[in-house]
Amino acid sequence: MAMSLDGFVSDIEGSNGWMFTGDQAAMAWKVDAVSNAGLHIMGSRTFRAMAGFWPTAISPFAAPMNRIPKAVFTRQGPAILQAAPAANAPQTSATEAQVAALQPGGESWAEAYVAGGDLADEVARLKADDGPPIVAHGGAAFVRSLIARNLVDEYALLVYPLALGQGLPIFSELTGKRHLALVDTTAFPSGVVAQTYRAV
Repeated sequence: MAMSLDGFVSDIEGSNGWMFTGDQAAMAWKVDAVSNAGLHIMGSRTFRAMAGFWPTAISPFAAPMNRIPKAVFTRQGPAILQAAPAANAPQTSATEAQVAALQPGGESWAEAYVAGGDLADEVARLKADDGPPIVAHGGAAFVRSLIARNLVDEYALLVYPLALGQGLPIFSELTGKRHLALVDTTAFPSGVVAQTYRAV
């Protein structure tokens, strides 16, 4: 996740435009991290936002975001999959179809696994499958729940050189200290620093 120097993943309104610095090296690091995932997991609000964007996007992130399987954690049940374009009715004109053309793998959003059970049980079930890492995308409340229940094995954090003063944190529901081991750090030209920590 991207965060400010004072530990917020967005401002108090949920805006995080400050993370788009144009730093190509940091962008490449993010694309690589996302591409190495075996599964993308997220909460329902993040899923709705991403399912409405990535299937037709053409950014460097689009290929891994679309081709890698997804799981959405929600109490809404399978109805949430209607947020994905592939689940909606076909376009009504050639122009609309061209503008909203699904990218390769875009249909995977409508095929996401819907995790509606206990958070720890669902994460344990997903972790039981061998394969590349599971990457959690958010939102902040979902990630706070994962952290609070000690379900995160590794933190890949992009720390931006700005302080927001207030915003949405992800470590605020800890009931005590959580010790982590720094396993990798990379600084980028914009001043953004990638820090990878492992649970100990």
